[in-house]
Amino acid sequence: MEQEGDIAADYIEEFLDICDLDGDIDIDAHNGRAYLSVNASDGDNLRVLSKPETVNALQELTRLAVQNKTGSFSRLILDIGGSRNVRENELAALVSRAAERIEGGAAEASLPPMSSYERKLVHDLVAARGYKSVSQGEGRDRHTVITAI
Repeated sequence: MEQEGDIAADYIEEFLDICDLDGDIDIDAHNGRAYLSVNASDGDNLRVLSKPETVNALQELTRLAVQNKTGSFSRLILDIGGSRNVRENELAALVSRAAERIEGGAAEASLPPMSSYERKLVHDLVAARGYKSVSQGEGRDRHTVITAI
């Protein structure tokens, strides 16, 4: 896990240098994953990189760089400028709206397609609210469906 984090940090540091952006990189590991957080004292510095689509794309590139060096699949999670917390709050709001639809009489509520990591977060949020969730669909169309228990 430590080697994966170091390789990923080197890759991100090089990327930031190419983009002429400043950022501090923190490496952590838990739940069998390496977590990289990139932050800057000037929050605006990383704003363009902290958009969810950009973070996901850069995370995939970083995973590929790690896999290329180690020969093993990487489950690395990347956070840029607090983007993961922002996304977790957005997902919590989606789950709340879905729960309201179910409480209003809907048999189920489908959420938009999202990454496996985001679906995992949604499943945890749904369970905490006392509902049931399953993932459906394939590939880019994979999404979460929420139902009452």
